[in-house]
Amino acid sequence: MKKVSIIYWSCGGNIEALANTMADGAREQGAEVSVKHVADATLEDVLEADSIAFGSPAVDATKIEQEEMKPFLDQLQNYRDVNINKNCILFATYGWIEDTFMKLWKDEMSSYGFNVIGDLTIKDSPTKTQANIIKQLGKKLVN
Repeated sequence: MKKVSIIYWSCGGNIEALANTMADGAREQGAEVSVKHVADATLEDVLEADSIAFGSPAVDATKIEQEEMKPFLDQLQNYRDVNINKNCILFATYGWIEDTFMKLWKDEMSSYGFNVIGDLTIKDSPTKTQANIIKQLGKKLVN
């Protein structure tokens, strides 16, 4: 059974809802899934998982949440050898015109050794179609 970790930061609830929907998709594929707010997550949640997803709102056009999520992720650069080719999906919400933060985030996670196999950026609140996409991404984490 594949182990999937979904680690997120959420304030308004959209990212948390997306994390739970993604978890539903992964569970439908038979995975053992752990969903945690980044404040409750540990490095072991990442290192012991077969695949991983990270979710965060953007704080501007170039950055994800900086108080908890960014410092947590920065620790992962020290584990490049463990992360090599570990499948990863990134998902985020933003509230302005540009979503350049996602390209920067994907590049950063790839430099940490992750194989970024998918991402989703959502302007404002998720639509039903976007919720279906995140569920499919959860399934993709397992396959």
